[in-house]
Amino acid sequence: MVTTKQTDQPDILSALEQEFTADKIAPLRRAAEDYSGPALPQHLIREALGRVDETETYWTDVAARILLAQLYREQKERRGTEEVYGDFAHHVRTQAEAGFYTTALTEQYSERELREIGTFLDPSRDRLFTYTGLKTLTDRYVATDFNKKPVELPQERWLVIAMTLMRNETEDRLGKIEEAYWALSNLYMTVATPTLANAGKPHGQLSSCFIDTVDDSLQGIYDSNTDIANLSKYGGGIGVYMGKVRSRGAAIRGFKGASSGVLPWIKQLNNTAVSVDQLGQRQGAVAVYLDVWHKDILTFLDLKLNNGDERLRAHDIFTGVCLPDLFMEQVDARGDWHLFDPHEVRTVMGWSLEDFYDEERGSGSFRERYAECVAHPDIHSEKVPAIDIMKRVMRSQLETGVPFMFYRDEVNRMNANKHEGIIYSSNLCSEIAQNMSATSASQEVLEDGVIVSRRTPGDFVVCNLSSINLGKAVPAGVLGRLIDIQVRMLDNVIDLNKIPVLQAQVTNGRYRGIGLGTFGWHHLLAQNNIQWESEEAVELADSLYEDIAYYTIRASAKLAREKGAYPLFSGSDWQTGTYFERRGYEEERWETLRAEVGRSGVRNGYMMAVAPNSSTSVIAGSTASIDPVFKPFYHEEKKDYKLPVVAPDLDHRTYDVYRRSAYIVDQRWSVRQNAARQRHIDQSISFNLYVPNTIRASVLLDLHLQAWKSGMKTTYYTRSTASDVEECEWCQS
Repeated sequence: MVTTKQTDQPDILSALEQEFTADKIAPLRRAAEDYSGPALPQHLIREALGRVDETETYWTDVAARILLAQLYREQKERRGTEEVYGDFAHHVRTQAEAGFYTTALTEQYSERELREIGTFLDPSRDRLFTYTGLKTLTDRYVATDFNKKPVELPQERWLVIAMTLMRNETEDRLGKIEEAYWALSNLYMTVATPTLANAGKPHGQLSSCFIDTVDDSLQGIYDSNTDIANLSKYGGGIGVYMGKVRSRGAAIRGFKGASSGVLPWIKQLNNTAVSVDQLGQRQGAVAVYLDVWHKDILTFLDLKLNNGDERLRAHDIFTGVCLPDLFMEQVDARGDWHLFDPHEVRTVMGWSLEDFYDEERGSGSFRERYAECVAHPDIHSEKVPAIDIMKRVMRSQLETGVPFMFYRDEVNRMNANKHEGIIYSSNLCSEIAQNMSATSASQEVLEDGVIVSRRTPGDFVVCNLSSINLGKAVPAGVLGRLIDIQVRMLDNVIDLNKIPVLQAQVTNGRYRGIGLGTFGWHHLLAQNNIQWESEEAVELADSLYEDIAYYTIRASAKLAREKGAYPLFSGSDWQTGTYFERRGYEEERWETLRAEVGRSGVRNGYMMAVAPNSSTSVIAGSTASIDPVFKPFYHEEKKDYKLPVVAPDLDHRTYDVYRRSAYIVDQRWSVRQNAARQRHIDQSISFNLYVPNTIRASVLLDLHLQAWKSGMKTTYYTRSTASDVEECEWCQS
């Protein structure tokens, strides 16, 4: 028995000793919820946690209360107050003067407004956090001083984000702040990591990912590298399309065999990712995509392997391969495939093969142009069995998890803005699909001797993301209300953001693309006792994501009536109604919305994308993205601590759903679920395949063919493991 000085606060140690037993779960929860005292000394905290049986699912509630009490005590001491959430207006002014908040918060809000905003704070919502969620938020995202000590509490972080994203609203600004705070503080949604980390602070940008198209010129290659370094400096993940760069052995200025191909430039990007490490916090993250018909594809597919010639490796980047329907057909039929140099195609044919796609399944411009290249006597193609390339893809996936798969024809067929361009590849996490083009540069000397550099901006894609917590928002019945405020928050990020690469800022303004996503899918299935491997799960994915799509498009249409449609709306599939026709939206609500969109437009040219959101789902206490849980219970080891991880709401009712976890569940059902939701997502989905590393090649191939045939646009990691597959009957079938 550990004793402490007598205080007027409850003794958490006594509460744990007396009430934490397997047959008294409910009293334990009440004890955890009732405890609000100051933090105990560190050695008593350790002893308290040592008495908690971590296999009991409520351990995280008790641990969260102890951590919360510690945070409160530290902030009381720092602020010299007895009330931890005290004068919010004073808090904002103090942190802005100290340089920890942006001065925009005190310049754009009056003292009266700050005081009224402070009344929105609800400290009781701190009790919604699990221990891991609270620790993640306070360790990585709250505002800190120059010594990395927190100056902000969780509810202040949510409210400052809401204030930041709504600061330029002109009508009922405080009402919109209150609504955004409601959405965030109840954990119904999360904003993307850069927004969560940087909103309201004096430095940093708010967008998650970017996609660049590299021009086939020395200037273009080096300019892209500089742009990527600048974005990585501020925390952006980068997708890079290299398909326009000539292959190894291609001609340069007519000199045959002069080009070294894409490999040296990819290695250069690899070095940039390692070197520009965000103030030593983490390395940059770059995914490079290449077309499967590019002559360098075989070398490219081996880039991350752990054996072979290290001069041909780039271990710190990620790879993605762009696959037309025709290639997958040839894989399925065990036919031949031809590889080309993109520069030679441009020179001989007068057009670029990557600029075409098949407008319909089984027919279209790409296969026609591909056939012309195969038949042309001046095009020097290499013929390879398509299945041999696919084997190299799968070998790399089982060893390294990549390449990601990008089904370019399906992506472009479903592109709502095909009237303005084409989509060559995706981003770092394979969920973004927006129009892309290369930036070009030129220089001239003016009469006064000044050298002027000019850049004609291409479409440099920006990802502005946030996600619905399905495990909380769906049971609460708040989807419509939530998505209305969520779309507004995302749209405001576009205008508030200061992107260090100006062509990205231009593209952001042209399309006003956002990516509203989800997490907590497995959590939701467990709450509803729906097995992963069931028709009911597929049907729920279809109906739920149709509702999400409806509310999202409706919210963007409302914003368009208020603020105007995105500049390139005219001629888009949104404007013509083709968007709704292609997805078979014929119900009365859809017909009404379609007519409304045709009249007033939509605010955002791209709207939905399901990102991985692993960190933010931890903060919100739910499961990541649309993935199954890794295990119902396991330990996660960090550099300086080891944490037990328990599936959310794990009990005797939910265990049967959770126990069929990631490496056990039949991935064919995962593909079916994802194909159902993909119909409603205008961009794409970060969809992982979980397989044992002993999986037969034919089974993995069938999964890829199923994903392509079912209309999926991308797949993300192929995650493989050698353990916990004793129940995995499907992978041997």
